[in-house]
Amino acid sequence: MDIKLDIISIGESLIELSTNMRFSCADHLHKYYGGDCLATAIAALRLGSKVGFVTKVGNDPFKEYLLDCWQSEGLDISQVKLAGEANGLYMIARPSADEKEIIYYRKKVASSKLSLEDISENYIKNSKVVYSSGITQSLSASASEAVSFAFDLAQRNGVMTAYDPNYYRSITTAESAKENFENVIGSVDVLFLNTRNDAAQILELNSVETIVKNLWDRGVSIVVLKSSSDKKYYTGYNGNIVAADYFTKDVLDTTCSGDAFNGGFLHGITNGMTPFEAAKLASVVAGLQAAKIGAIKSIPYKDDVYSVLKGI
Repeated sequence: MDIKLDIISIGESLIELSTNMRFSCADHLHKYYGGDCLATAIAALRLGSKVGFVTKVGNDPFKEYLLDCWQSEGLDISQVKLAGEANGLYMIARPSADEKEIIYYRKKVASSKLSLEDISENYIKNSKVVYSSGITQSLSASASEAVSFAFDLAQRNGVMTAYDPNYYRSITTAESAKENFENVIGSVDVLFLNTRNDAAQILELNSVETIVKNLWDRGVSIVVLKSSSDKKYYTGYNGNIVAADYFTKDVLDTTCSGDAFNGGFLHGITNGMTPFEAAKLASVVAGLQAAKIGAIKSIPYKDDVYSVLKGI
């Protein structure tokens, strides 16, 4: 029987080892799991969405930990496949809100073996939204091809697509990010991007209105622009651009808060909210996530999010 899902997220999975001390001072690290598209998937899942994750997991000692955690969350992992390579890993130290040390080990790992052969048309056509990111594309040429293929299948089957370039110069080059962006933008319905990295480095544009209208002209229906400079987010839809302040509450760690925002937004869209309502929900998800140390482990659950949302 076909699985009916709200959201399918395609991306990497990583082992997360973290500390709230500097690496030089820490005598132990806390284990969890991470990955940008996985964070988006978990954020939507914890709000009540039915979510599937497409990735490749390494057949190493962390395999059971990852699969067991995802199943415990309720994530559909029917399309997660094993690879002979090790799982990727990142280590993060967050001694204060203003300090962060991060080390990645994500080259030639299991997730980088993602390919179009891992994308099932039947799985996609039984969903409402397919989501992925530039970070997924940066894993390898085959992973980038898998994202393009998935988006094409989604459009062919009338399924919405959502994408975040998620450009970080520590992960890829601006040139590669631009190429990956161009490979999928013609098939994107919902685009998340930030002003500092994505818009400035990939689009080479700075004005909010110019950015949004440029993307509308390229066929993107919904544009969500996140700005750190003025601490606002902008939602562009149906000819309107609406600005709003982020929900913030004692921000400690913004690692993955943008990915959590995306998950909140996609949950809202697939549950009948307008893009403007979905963005407000997403801001609460991101704000609560950023109030704690950690990435995915700090993503809030439905009751906490909606109690705050009712209050504002």
